[in-house]
Amino acid sequence: MNTPPPTSFNVLLLGDACIDKYHYGFCERLSPEAPVPVLRHTRTEERDGMCLNVKNNLMAFGIRPDIYHNSMLLSKERFVDSKTKQHLMRFDKGEVNSSHPFSVSILKKLDIKRYDVVVVSDYNKGFIPDNVARLLAELCTSHTIPLFVDSKKRDLSCYENAYLKINQKEYTEVKKFPLNYELIVTLGADGARWGDQLFKTTPCEVFDVSGAGDTFLAAMVVEYLKTKSLPKAIEFANRCAGIVVQKFGTYVLQEKDLENGN
Repeated sequence: MNTPPPTSFNVLLLGDACIDKYHYGFCERLSPEAPVPVLRHTRTEERDGMCLNVKNNLMAFGIRPDIYHNSMLLSKERFVDSKTKQHLMRFDKGEVNSSHPFSVSILKKLDIKRYDVVVVSDYNKGFIPDNVARLLAELCTSHTIPLFVDSKKRDLSCYENAYLKINQKEYTEVKKFPLNYELIVTLGADGARWGDQLFKTTPCEVFDVSGAGDTFLAAMVVEYLKTKSLPKAIEFANRCAGIVVQKFGTYVLQEKDLENGN
């Protein structure tokens, strides 16, 4: 894909980052030591995951965000049979990475006023503590900056006045919401819900849901910046997420995907 020219939007992105590793091979026999398949390794691919996937999708639309994330990346390693594309196992390393969280002092040094939008990809791995999230929300509110948040926290009260994007499972697990917020709940094949509005998505064959939430977040932010319309942003995000679930693994949208609609 030819990278589109940079837009005039200034975006701040904070979040947990990881590397998605895919170990491919062929399974032709069972182990003599245990009833498990033996994967004969052929190749390994690495892709940016979590907030790095959000960044890459923003960049695919011409946005160059300022990004802050954990210095020691988490790792999600998948072992995949090349013939069937079946996942045999996922092996995660660095699941809790809170030794160097984003700090209040660094946040206070940022010129928050220069940003058109702030985006948070909070996988609840420790990089964004509640006190940082709370101050960030306060700063965005005081400067009338839209704050878009995708979070796996169960206590979301720190994200006051934010646009909160969570999936249905996360919605059922939330213990506390902010006093004021806009909630977008993604429903997989059923689309997304904002308040009492249901935004349906075009039915498609789902191949892999990895990274679909990251794509939805990035696409929603991009369209909101362009139109200032949340309904249009959700509709566009639905379309983009519907494309990536038809791809294998963490996938960054390309221009041809949107042109072809597949």
